[in-house]
Amino acid sequence: MQPEKKLQVPLLREAAEVETFGQPFSVDCVNWPADFPFAPSCAGHIGHTSDALVVNFRVSGPDLRAVNLSDDGRSWEDSACECFVQVPGSNEYYNFEVNPAGFLVAAHGPDVHHRTSIGPEAFARIRRICRVEGIGPITKPIEFRGGCWKWSVTLVIPWDIIGLNAAPGVLYGNFYKCGDKTAHPHFLSWAPIASPAPNFHLPEFFGELDFI
Repeated sequence: MQPEKKLQVPLLREAAEVETFGQPFSVDCVNWPADFPFAPSCAGHIGHTSDALVVNFRVSGPDLRAVNLSDDGRSWEDSACECFVQVPGSNEYYNFEVNPAGFLVAAHGPDVHHRTSIGPEAFARIRRICRVEGIGPITKPIEFRGGCWKWSVTLVIPWDIIGLNAAPGVLYGNFYKCGDKTAHPHFLSWAPIASPAPNFHLPEFFGELDFI
């Protein structure tokens, strides 16, 4: 099946350039409007350096939840942004799910039921650059319902964490915005997902990322 969405991913001199020279994308597909119509604003930029994939998200909307303050927790229940990628020809894909405090779930496997964590050493090598307007670094659990919150996070993921030595020609992937336990649960994606219920672990609906 041909991917419905495609992005060109530019080469950056350094990760900090991603918001200036990265390729923009929007996470705005409301795939389950009858049950989950809420759609906070979520967009970002993607790029790559010689040694890492760089993904930036910017979010604006009500609610701010960051209860999971450790890696390998349940960050998808918080206000969360996610990046899933798959190397062509592999039967596995990687999921990176981050909350406003910068804590990650990251694993690989063939489907939602069979995931293997990337492990503490790999977690420690993924840079997370987080900013929440109006508050400093998040050091204790927070949960705000309503209001208007703006936050951003950038992930810098070394190539070898996803099994590569350098930037590929192509990856398949998708970007998501969710918040399973926020006051307004939501499940948005960059590339559309045709499933009867929310499920981001469906690589058959990944888009194409072309590295230039």
